[in-house]
Amino acid sequence: MKTVNHIKLEHFSDEYLDDLKSFELPEEQAQFTALPSKYSEVTEGQFRIVIVNENEPVGFFLLHSTERVKEYTDNPNAMLLTSLSINQTNQGKGYAKQAMLLLNEFVKTEFPNCNEIVLAVNHKNIPAQKLYSKIGYKDTGRRKMGPIGEQFIMSLSLYINGK
Repeated sequence: MKTVNHIKLEHFSDEYLDDLKSFELPEEQAQFTALPSKYSEVTEGQFRIVIVNENEPVGFFLLHSTERVKEYTDNPNAMLLTSLSINQTNQGKGYAKQAMLLLNEFVKTEFPNCNEIVLAVNHKNIPAQKLYSKIGYKDTGRRKMGPIGEQFIMSLSLYINGK
């Protein structure tokens, strides 16, 4: 698996369970995302992805290829990214940005039919909006009401077969 610095993306395995259960988030971030411990069970089409730095889990997110994706895009080959979090003790080190930079290659390898990643970001979550914009996500103009207000739907087109 390709790494940036010492970051890599891995599918969830039980070896990461204890570390993920101990994740904490600052209060201002907890309103926008869910902790990995919420996802001890997933349904078909949900994929738990662990952000690993030198064999230590530092972050987590979900990729979805479920019917839920249709709420965000009309593209049948898209996947939905949710619940991105970096453990509080590892924040400020660029891990989220590095992980998102690796995502394109990871998805091409692990989910070769996917050609778009979509996500929803709360209108008040400015740091996340800036992160996604820096990586290349574009505001689609779609809006969705979330549990704590309006969410912007953002999209990243993925290159397939070297294009």
